[in-house]
Amino acid sequence: MLTRLKRRARQVVRHLRRPAPAVDSTNVIDANAVTNQLNEPHLATEADSLIKRHVTQLDFNGAYLTIRGQAWFEQFPEDDPEKIIKSLILIDEQGIEIAIPLVNAAVKVDKFPQAGYHGAINFAKLNHGKPLAPGRYEMRLQLKQYLPQGWLIRRTSIGQIGQAAKDLNYTTKMTSYAAKSNQTFSLIFEYQLAAQAFFVSSHKLSDINPLENEVADAGYELENPTLRALKRRLLKWWYRWYCLRPIKADQISFVSDSRTSISGNFEFIYQTLQQDATNFKTTFYLKPSIKAKKSFREVRQLAKALATSRYIFLDDFYPLIYPLKIRENADLIQVWHAVGAFKTFGYSRVGMPGGPKPTSLNHRNYTKVLVSSQQVVDKYAEGFGITDDKVLPLGIPRTDIFFDQAKQAEIKTRLQTELPFINGKKVILFAPTFRGNGQQSANYPFETLNFKQLYDGLHEDYVFLLKIHPFVQNKPTIPYEYTDFFYDVSDYREINDLLLIADQLITDYSSVCFEYALLKRPMVFFAPDLADYMRSRSFYFDYFDFIPGQLAENMPELLDQLKHPKIDQTKVDQFVDYFFDDLDGQASRRLVDALNDGFAASTAAAEQLDADGQLRTDDGKVIPDWGRTTKKNPPA
Repeated sequence: MLTRLKRRARQVVRHLRRPAPAVDSTNVIDANAVTNQLNEPHLATEADSLIKRHVTQLDFNGAYLTIRGQAWFEQFPEDDPEKIIKSLILIDEQGIEIAIPLVNAAVKVDKFPQAGYHGAINFAKLNHGKPLAPGRYEMRLQLKQYLPQGWLIRRTSIGQIGQAAKDLNYTTKMTSYAAKSNQTFSLIFEYQLAAQAFFVSSHKLSDINPLENEVADAGYELENPTLRALKRRLLKWWYRWYCLRPIKADQISFVSDSRTSISGNFEFIYQTLQQDATNFKTTFYLKPSIKAKKSFREVRQLAKALATSRYIFLDDFYPLIYPLKIRENADLIQVWHAVGAFKTFGYSRVGMPGGPKPTSLNHRNYTKVLVSSQQVVDKYAEGFGITDDKVLPLGIPRTDIFFDQAKQAEIKTRLQTELPFINGKKVILFAPTFRGNGQQSANYPFETLNFKQLYDGLHEDYVFLLKIHPFVQNKPTIPYEYTDFFYDVSDYREINDLLLIADQLITDYSSVCFEYALLKRPMVFFAPDLADYMRSRSFYFDYFDFIPGQLAENMPELLDQLKHPKIDQTKVDQFVDYFFDDLDGQASRRLVDALNDGFAASTAAAEQLDADGQLRTDDGKVIPDWGRTTKKNPPA
């Protein structure tokens, strides 16, 4: 009998030591590959190494799965979490594996104080940032525990799910966006009660090239790519022709391919010009998109305006103008749509995914760029590929609204009519930036936002407004039972108006935090994909020190922080002082005064050390540690 047991033990050990079949490493995500090092056969007997397990919670939110449970080797109690590794293993029909680490939880079962585990899986990002590859996978539970003789490793099914009394099924969709391939997948989860087995299936539903299958948005017609290329050449030719004419000293042209109305910075500049009754003549050349159709007549009019205007204002990326040489007595002025400096942009991203080529002409012909603070001059100079002297910290015109109480009251009254669902409720505004390398691949991982949990926790006191970046191609799907709480206001053009009615802001890596900081209200930075975002996109400052609000990296943290809003007033004050030189609501006035005198006045500022070694700007504002551009040396 003893001999038979030893023989069986040796068979188990040989089985555990048997190497896994060779697989294509490009298709395997397994950062925790393990090797069985047991050298005492009696430890590997079937009875000793059985896994006791139970799933206590399984939640689906789109392609985002949250799991909690318990798993332990009954014969080997252990209270050191470093000696216990739990994982979920997805195994496809070819034997290719994907390992998903679980987090140990201090849940005591009998003599085993580390029995618990929890984990979250975003199947829409599981395959190197893309959806789970098509196929059918079995999900197995792997338990690895260190014993005095080595590692004991076993795999089993996930076990009983809660009080499930029948087979379970759940179906959702996943999307993937890239410059030349927009894909949709179905995702199916199956739980077989009798076998206590869990299966995941991915099936590709569609694959569309957005460049070949674009459909014009309502309200404008897309330009044929061939005609667009021809019109670019004609614009350059007409521009050179009109450069033979004199510059009109009183002419200002406002040019944008991202708006159809006089709004944003353009609105505040124009209103100030009108109030002053200046001699400037203003003309607007506006289109809703870079790809919106321009007639040959419009192209010629634009070329003439660019060649003969004293001042040309842009508020966003405008590729038609970058190949042009701006005339000596004219100014091309970028009043960028973002405030401050947060995530890197432009030439600060050379060599990164989606970054420009070093030889690109984009942005380099600006003669003036408006920014909010001397502290970000070097960031904008680097990002636009221009010299520091062309970046002027006069302030951002549209931020004047945050110092105009009468205008704010007017906007709030109007929004109470236009958005009646905000009346009698506190307002949470959700305004994240997009993921992806550009407009064609822009998306947001809505599966990380649990609509049910937000509704259950907040709907009695709040409404939740979603203001999604206009580049984002996948739109939020709000469950019908929550439509009295969630409202998609992405089509509302001016986000600053929405900030005025927001009691709390949720953002992530968006520059909207700069404007909202002026209101001195609570912010939560919801960044469940922070590590992935940092790998693909860098920041000008250390993210953790920089953000003027609370950080939430998962749904429980987000809910808790929304229910218990906090604000670090000292940090917010330092943040505002750093990114805004002048807190007076006169940015539009300073710009118009500069237009009148041809930008003759100097706007330079400098950092100075005071007697205590505290770094300050020349007007006495404290520079926080994360924002220093010079070394802090002791006073002489």
